[in-house]
Amino acid sequence: MKFAKILITFLLCVSTTGIIFAQEEEDKGSLNSGTIESQFDYMYKKSPKWEDYRSVKTNNLFKFKNNVIDSLKEARKIYAESQNVVSAQKIEIDSLNVKLEATKGNLSAVTEEKDSIKLLGIPMSKTGYNTILWTIIAALTGLLLFFIGKFKRSNTVTVDAKKAKAEIEEEYESHRQRSIEREQKLRRELQDELNKQKYSENATKKK
Repeated sequence: MKFAKILITFLLCVSTTGIIFAQEEEDKGSLNSGTIESQFDYMYKKSPKWEDYRSVKTNNLFKFKNNVIDSLKEARKIYAESQNVVSAQKIEIDSLNVKLEATKGNLSAVTEEKDSIKLLGIPMSKTGYNTILWTIIAALTGLLLFFIGKFKRSNTVTVDAKKAKAEIEEEYESHRQRSIEREQKLRRELQDELNKQKYSENATKKK
């Protein structure tokens, strides 16, 4: 009697799973587009439910895995590009810093002179000379601040890319672990049912 109930329950589960899988074959659009979260929700909703567990199709699971890997590759690409921009801007900032220090050194040497000052062989007053030098310094300082601002913005992009990459990796690992745990539980339960069935058949034969 128990074996008959188990057999009927198993056949109902198989038929229900077949119907759900057939419906799922009709609509796969959600695994071909959208965010990782929306794709996971789609796969979760379309997976047949059995008590507290859900069965995920192997094709859908690998499709979702490939989508996560593609997202990780894109995040790594963005991160690499931002790193290249940051490196190039750092070189420019270092060059400007060198020029600024050289200009300051020239200014200090010039201000020590008491008499007339020559610039490119042209004599001029200290006021005029200082005005020109400070104008150059102001221009270089402005450029330096401009590149520092660009550097900070690029750094923000880099941090966001790292954060997105870490979140995607964590999300994928969490989903993978849950899928493995569900699969292991289903296997144990199936084995328990097989053991019960075998025990029941042995008991029947002994009678």
